[in-house]
Amino acid sequence: MRLLLGTDDFGRLRRGDVLVCRTTDPAWSVLFGVAGALVTDRGGVLSHAAIVAREHGIPAVLATGNATQVLRDGAVVTVDGSTGRVVLHDAVTRGDNDGNTGDVAATGVR
Repeated sequence: MRLLLGTDDFGRLRRGDVLVCRTTDPAWSVLFGVAGALVTDRGGVLSHAAIVAREHGIPAVLATGNATQVLRDGAVVTVDGSTGRVVLHDAVTRGDNDGNTGDVAATGVR
């Protein structure tokens, strides 16, 4: 997954990466054709992120509240937009190096 905190980070996203960010606006739309999934700190079912993710057919979990603070760039995650869960597979989180897996739950978008 790629943690992008602003437009200056756009060039770091690679095809199929899970895009993790605070929120999106129309400037972020160019990334939806590249991203394999989306996770945001803020947003809802009618937010820009939700609408564009649905248009591109990518799973999204929105309104996690803390994904950009908890997940570390490069972590391996599974995003389930149907259940609103992001499952961390390699425990690469900020401040957690004990090898346990974890998850983040929020609003899912299919």
